[in-house]
Amino acid sequence: METYNYKEFKERGINVNFVQDNQSKSKKGVLRGLHYQKKHPQGKLFRVIKGEVFDVAVDLRKESKTYGKWVGVILSENNKKQLYIPKGFAHGFLVLSESAEFVYKCDEFYHPEDEGGLIWNDVIIGIGWPKVDEIILSEKDKVNPKFEDL
Repeated sequence: METYNYKEFKERGINVNFVQDNQSKSKKGVLRGLHYQKKHPQGKLFRVIKGEVFDVAVDLRKESKTYGKWVGVILSENNKKQLYIPKGFAHGFLVLSESAEFVYKCDEFYHPEDEGGLIWNDVIIGIGWPKVDEIILSEKDKVNPKFEDL
């Protein structure tokens, strides 16, 4: 399976130079995010190689006509879908299967001191997260600010 081809992505308007690949594994109910980089924004290409997640992007570009809007898609090892999230978006995901392994490419190096967050259940954004028995959040993600406070 070919998972990335620069020429094909460029033909579809995604002309980026990826500089870093990452992989994470989480169990059912883990919700990570919503995360973004402030001064060093990253474009990212996400896919799931094991399990199933609900993957979300929120537009934080103030000049955009979709500012404050979100999009979500199921990514799984079975559907083999990928989601490209451009610079200027917050990202989060919820694990729907017993566990999931997630891989993603970044077009900018990660700067830990530059990370920002947005609370996952912000009422203004109104993300329609799928129902799971329990949402598991990191301590950091429990205290992310509201959209109106960014």
